[in-house]
Amino acid sequence: MNKTLSIFSAVLMVVACGAKQQEVKPETEEEKRLYALGLSVAGNTLGTFKGEFSQDEVDLIAAGFAAGMLEADPAVSLEEFGPQLNEYLQKRFENVQKRQAENSVGEVQKGQEYIDKLVADGAEKTASGMVYTSIVEGSGAQPTATDRVTVHYTGSVISGEVFDSSVKRGEPATFGLNQVIPGWTEGLQLMKVGGKARLVIPSNLAYGNTPPPGGIIKPGSTLIFEVELINIVE
Repeated sequence: MNKTLSIFSAVLMVVACGAKQQEVKPETEEEKRLYALGLSVAGNTLGTFKGEFSQDEVDLIAAGFAAGMLEADPAVSLEEFGPQLNEYLQKRFENVQKRQAENSVGEVQKGQEYIDKLVADGAEKTASGMVYTSIVEGSGAQPTATDRVTVHYTGSVISGEVFDSSVKRGEPATFGLNQVIPGWTEGLQLMKVGGKARLVIPSNLAYGNTPPPGGIIKPGSTLIFEVELINIVE
Protein backbone atom coordinates (compact mmCIF):
# COMPACT_ATOMS: atom_id res chain seq x y z
CA MET A 1 0.00 0.00 0.00
CA ASN A 2 2.82 2.41 0.84
CA LYS A 3 4.47 1.70 -2.50
CA THR A 4 1.20 2.32 -4.31
CA LEU A 5 0.66 5.58 -2.47
CA SER A 6 4.21 6.77 -3.12
CA ILE A 7 3.99 6.03 -6.84
CA PHE A 8 0.55 7.59 -7.05
CA SER A 9 1.79 10.65 -5.18
CA ALA A 10 4.80 11.00 -7.45
CA VAL A 11 2.76 10.74 -10.64
CA LEU A 12 0.15 13.23 -9.43
CA MET A 13 2.73 15.71 -8.19
CA VAL A 14 4.67 15.56 -11.45
CA VAL A 15 1.49 16.30 -13.36
CA ALA A 16 0.35 18.93 -10.88
CA CYS A 17 3.67 20.76 -11.09
CA GLY A 18 3.16 21.33 -14.81
CA ALA A 19 4.97 18.39 -16.36
CA LYS A 20 3.97 17.51 -19.91
CA GLN A 21 2.33 14.16 -20.58
CA GLN A 22 5.34 12.69 -22.37
CA GLU A 23 7.56 13.24 -19.30
CA VAL A 24 5.54 10.76 -17.23
CA LYS A 25 6.80 7.35 -18.31
CA PRO A 26 5.26 4.45 -16.37
CA GLU A 27 7.58 1.48 -16.52
CA THR A 28 6.57 -1.12 -13.93
CA GLU A 29 3.27 -2.97 -14.02
CA GLU A 30 2.20 -1.07 -10.90
CA GLU A 31 2.98 2.29 -12.50
CA LYS A 32 1.14 1.32 -15.66
CA ARG A 33 -1.96 0.36 -13.68
CA LEU A 34 -1.85 3.70 -11.87
CA TYR A 35 -1.44 5.54 -15.15
CA ALA A 36 -4.41 3.60 -16.52
CA LEU A 37 -6.37 4.62 -13.43
CA GLY A 38 -5.71 8.24 -14.30
CA LEU A 39 -6.84 7.66 -17.87
CA SER A 40 -10.01 6.01 -16.58
CA VAL A 41 -10.80 8.88 -14.23
CA ALA A 42 -10.26 11.40 -17.03
CA GLY A 43 -12.32 9.41 -19.52
CA ASN A 44 -15.23 8.55 -17.26
CA THR A 45 -15.43 11.82 -15.34
CA LEU A 46 -14.41 14.50 -17.82
CA GLY A 47 -14.24 12.54 -21.08
CA THR A 48 -17.00 14.65 -22.59
CA PHE A 49 -14.72 17.68 -22.26
CA LYS A 50 -11.78 16.16 -24.13
CA GLY A 51 -9.94 18.91 -25.97
CA GLU A 52 -11.65 21.70 -24.02
CA PHE A 53 -9.03 22.30 -21.32
CA SER A 54 -5.56 23.71 -21.94
CA GLN A 55 -2.38 22.27 -20.43
CA ASP A 56 -2.38 24.94 -17.72
CA GLU A 57 -6.02 24.18 -16.88
CA VAL A 58 -5.32 20.44 -16.74
CA ASP A 59 -2.44 21.18 -14.36
CA LEU A 60 -4.84 23.01 -12.03
CA ILE A 61 -7.37 20.15 -12.19
CA ALA A 62 -4.57 17.69 -11.41
CA ALA A 63 -3.40 19.82 -8.48
CA GLY A 64 -6.90 19.82 -7.01
CA PHE A 65 -7.16 16.08 -7.59
CA ALA A 66 -3.84 15.52 -5.84
CA ALA A 67 -4.87 17.68 -2.88
CA GLY A 68 -8.14 15.79 -2.51
CA MET A 69 -6.63 12.31 -2.87
CA LEU A 70 -3.66 12.96 -0.59
CA GLU A 71 -5.66 14.89 2.00
CA ALA A 72 -3.43 17.93 1.60
CA ASP A 73 -4.52 21.41 2.58
CA PRO A 74 -6.53 22.68 -0.40
CA ALA A 75 -5.66 26.00 -1.99
CA VAL A 76 -9.36 26.91 -2.37
CA SER A 77 -12.54 26.17 -0.44
CA LEU A 78 -14.72 23.45 -1.96
CA GLU A 79 -17.63 24.78 0.08
CA GLU A 80 -17.27 28.10 -1.72
CA PHE A 81 -16.44 26.98 -5.24
CA GLY A 82 -18.14 23.56 -5.37
CA PRO A 83 -21.65 25.01 -5.91
CA GLN A 84 -20.32 26.90 -8.95
CA LEU A 85 -19.09 23.81 -10.77
CA ASN A 86 -22.33 22.70 -12.45
CA GLU A 87 -22.88 26.09 -14.08
CA TYR A 88 -19.17 26.35 -14.95
CA LEU A 89 -19.07 22.94 -16.61
CA GLN A 90 -22.29 23.68 -18.49
CA LYS A 91 -20.65 26.74 -20.04
CA ARG A 92 -17.55 24.73 -20.95
CA PHE A 93 -19.78 22.02 -22.42
CA GLU A 94 -21.45 24.61 -24.63
CA ASN A 95 -17.98 25.35 -26.01
CA VAL A 96 -17.54 21.63 -26.71
CA GLN A 97 -20.89 21.43 -28.50
CA LYS A 98 -20.13 24.46 -30.65
CA ARG A 99 -16.75 23.03 -31.64
CA GLN A 100 -18.26 19.62 -32.38
CA ALA A 101 -20.95 21.16 -34.59
CA GLU A 102 -18.30 23.05 -36.55
CA ASN A 103 -16.11 19.96 -36.90
CA SER A 104 -19.01 17.74 -37.93
CA VAL A 105 -19.81 19.60 -41.15
CA GLY A 106 -17.07 17.87 -43.15
CA GLU A 107 -17.92 14.44 -41.73
CA VAL A 108 -21.63 14.83 -42.51
CA GLN A 109 -20.79 15.83 -46.09
CA LYS A 110 -18.39 12.92 -46.47
CA GLY A 111 -21.05 10.51 -45.23
CA GLN A 112 -23.70 11.94 -47.54
CA GLU A 113 -21.41 11.56 -50.54
CA TYR A 114 -20.74 7.96 -49.52
CA ILE A 115 -24.45 7.20 -49.27
CA ASP A 116 -25.19 8.97 -52.56
CA LYS A 117 -22.62 6.79 -54.31
CA LEU A 118 -24.15 3.63 -52.84
CA VAL A 119 -27.58 4.70 -54.07
CA ALA A 120 -26.17 5.55 -57.52
CA ASP A 121 -24.74 2.02 -57.63
CA GLY A 122 -28.16 0.54 -56.93
CA ALA A 123 -28.44 0.41 -53.15
CA GLU A 124 -31.82 1.21 -51.63
CA LYS A 125 -32.22 4.04 -49.15
CA THR A 126 -35.00 4.08 -46.59
CA ALA A 127 -37.23 7.10 -46.04
CA SER A 128 -35.08 8.12 -43.06
CA GLY A 129 -31.90 8.20 -45.15
CA MET A 130 -30.30 4.94 -44.07
CA VAL A 131 -29.04 2.39 -46.59
CA TYR A 132 -30.19 -1.15 -45.80
CA THR A 133 -28.67 -4.07 -47.71
CA SER A 134 -29.65 -7.67 -47.01
CA ILE A 135 -26.71 -10.08 -47.08
CA VAL A 136 -28.54 -13.24 -45.97
CA GLU A 137 -32.33 -13.36 -45.82
CA GLY A 138 -33.56 -14.75 -42.53
CA SER A 139 -36.54 -17.04 -42.15
CA GLY A 140 -37.61 -16.33 -38.56
CA ALA A 141 -39.66 -13.62 -36.90
CA GLN A 142 -39.08 -9.88 -37.27
CA PRO A 143 -38.48 -7.85 -34.11
CA THR A 144 -40.48 -4.80 -33.10
CA ALA A 145 -39.08 -1.56 -31.69
CA THR A 146 -39.68 -2.72 -28.11
CA ASP A 147 -38.18 -6.21 -28.44
CA ARG A 148 -34.87 -7.37 -27.04
CA VAL A 149 -32.59 -9.02 -29.56
CA THR A 150 -29.38 -11.03 -29.60
CA VAL A 151 -27.00 -10.14 -32.41
CA HIS A 152 -23.49 -10.39 -33.71
CA TYR A 153 -22.20 -7.21 -35.30
CA THR A 154 -19.18 -5.31 -36.52
CA GLY A 155 -19.24 -1.52 -36.59
CA SER A 156 -16.91 0.65 -38.66
CA VAL A 157 -16.58 4.17 -40.00
CA ILE A 158 -16.59 4.74 -43.77
CA SER A 159 -12.79 4.51 -43.91
CA GLY A 160 -13.20 0.86 -42.91
CA GLU A 161 -11.70 1.27 -39.44
CA VAL A 162 -13.56 -0.91 -36.93
CA PHE A 163 -14.67 0.72 -33.67
CA ASP A 164 -16.63 -2.15 -32.13
CA SER A 165 -17.22 -5.83 -32.85
CA SER A 166 -19.02 -8.53 -30.93
CA VAL A 167 -17.61 -10.95 -33.51
CA LYS A 168 -14.07 -10.03 -32.46
CA ARG A 169 -14.98 -10.41 -28.80
CA GLY A 170 -16.47 -13.81 -29.55
CA GLU A 171 -19.69 -13.13 -27.68
CA PRO A 172 -23.01 -11.90 -29.11
CA ALA A 173 -24.72 -8.85 -27.63
CA THR A 174 -28.27 -8.62 -26.25
CA PHE A 175 -30.13 -5.33 -25.86
CA GLY A 176 -33.48 -3.65 -26.34
CA LEU A 177 -34.15 -1.99 -29.69
CA ASN A 178 -35.47 1.05 -27.85
CA GLN A 179 -32.08 1.45 -26.12
CA VAL A 180 -29.85 1.91 -29.15
CA ILE A 181 -29.25 4.51 -31.86
CA PRO A 182 -32.24 5.17 -34.17
CA GLY A 183 -30.54 3.53 -37.16
CA TRP A 184 -30.32 0.26 -35.26
CA THR A 185 -33.92 0.50 -34.07
CA GLU A 186 -35.05 0.94 -37.67
CA GLY A 187 -32.65 -1.46 -39.36
CA LEU A 188 -33.17 -4.45 -37.08
CA GLN A 189 -36.93 -4.26 -37.61
CA LEU A 190 -36.32 -4.88 -41.31
CA MET A 191 -34.52 -8.16 -40.55
CA LYS A 192 -35.72 -11.67 -39.77
CA VAL A 193 -34.06 -14.01 -37.31
CA GLY A 194 -31.21 -15.85 -39.03
CA GLY A 195 -30.59 -12.97 -41.41
CA LYS A 196 -27.56 -10.77 -41.98
CA ALA A 197 -27.61 -7.21 -43.22
CA ARG A 198 -25.44 -4.17 -43.78
CA LEU A 199 -26.64 -0.89 -42.32
CA VAL A 200 -25.15 2.40 -43.47
CA ILE A 201 -26.38 4.90 -40.92
CA PRO A 202 -26.02 8.68 -41.37
CA SER A 203 -24.99 10.70 -38.35
CA ASN A 204 -28.49 12.00 -37.59
CA LEU A 205 -29.56 8.38 -37.03
CA ALA A 206 -26.35 7.52 -35.16
CA TYR A 207 -24.53 9.71 -32.62
CA GLY A 208 -24.87 13.07 -34.36
CA ASN A 209 -22.39 15.59 -33.02
CA THR A 210 -21.87 13.80 -29.69
CA PRO A 211 -20.19 10.43 -30.28
CA PRO A 212 -18.97 8.33 -27.35
CA PRO A 213 -15.80 9.92 -25.94
CA GLY A 214 -12.44 8.34 -26.42
CA GLY A 215 -13.19 6.38 -29.60
CA ILE A 216 -12.59 6.84 -33.32
CA ILE A 217 -16.12 8.02 -34.12
CA LYS A 218 -16.00 11.72 -34.97
CA PRO A 219 -18.86 14.22 -34.66
CA GLY A 220 -21.03 13.85 -37.75
CA SER A 221 -19.74 10.37 -38.64
CA THR A 222 -21.71 7.99 -40.84
CA LEU A 223 -21.48 4.47 -39.40
CA ILE A 224 -21.53 1.06 -41.06
CA PHE A 225 -22.71 -2.07 -39.30
CA GLU A 226 -22.79 -5.66 -40.49
CA VAL A 227 -25.38 -7.35 -38.29
CA GLU A 228 -26.53 -10.94 -37.82
CA LEU A 229 -29.88 -11.24 -36.04
CA ILE A 230 -29.47 -14.37 -33.93
CA ASN A 231 -32.62 -14.30 -31.83
CA ILE A 232 -35.49 -12.29 -30.41
CA VAL A 233 -35.31 -12.62 -26.64
CA GLU A 234 -38.57 -13.71 -25.01
